[in-house]
Amino acid sequence: MEQYKQDFIEFMVESEVLKFGSFTLKSGRQSPFFMNAGAYVTGDQLHRLGLFYARAIHDSFGLDFDVVFGPAYKGIPLSVITTMAIHELYGVEVRYCSNRKEVKDHGDTGILLGSALRDGDRVVMVEDVTTSGKSIEETHPILMSQADVKVKGLMVSLNRMEVGKGGEICALDEVRERYGFPTASIVDMTEVTTYLHNREVQGKVVIDDEVKAALDAYYDRYGAKKAV
Repeated sequence: MEQYKQDFIEFMVESEVLKFGSFTLKSGRQSPFFMNAGAYVTGDQLHRLGLFYARAIHDSFGLDFDVVFGPAYKGIPLSVITTMAIHELYGVEVRYCSNRKEVKDHGDTGILLGSALRDGDRVVMVEDVTTSGKSIEETHPILMSQADVKVKGLMVSLNRMEVGKGGEICALDEVRERYGFPTASIVDMTEVTTYLHNREVQGKVVIDDEVKAALDAYYDRYGAKKAV
């Protein structure tokens, strides 16, 4: 596993974004872990998060694109910090763009924030995590309606690797199959579990044998098949 992925896993734990215990999800499932990207709140955390996204995008999709697009609302800061990090790490100038939930009819009008989209733009989308693909379902038509653009890929921070709406493959793979563009994550839960099992972070073992058993049981029930 690449060093930046190991660093990112520890970063999620240290930032209290990734927690282990017993959590009731929106779906009603009882999960042994929970991720809340809203816990990234400081300047240092956001700066580091952008750098992780930039490295993962570079490795997965390359840098031959024009726009980083983040679906509202959580995707708005993600698109900004990722755009800045790509410039910082690679000296490449790309634009940021996000959507509004409602069309603005005065001042800076329209459905978009940040850069306008132009015919021929190549776009990388960023999200925190994809659990159902709903935000992509809502925003992909907006992208396509604004200009003749090509989506180069979708990057999320964590692939939960649970079955999506179809009940077999994970939501990230469902998005790839439905829309025909690549999808990737900075890390997935297999990498997280393997790396953290019986490893100390800030002097504490995060995934001990008991938590590992709970994770294994959860994925026996809800784990997604690998998409071909």
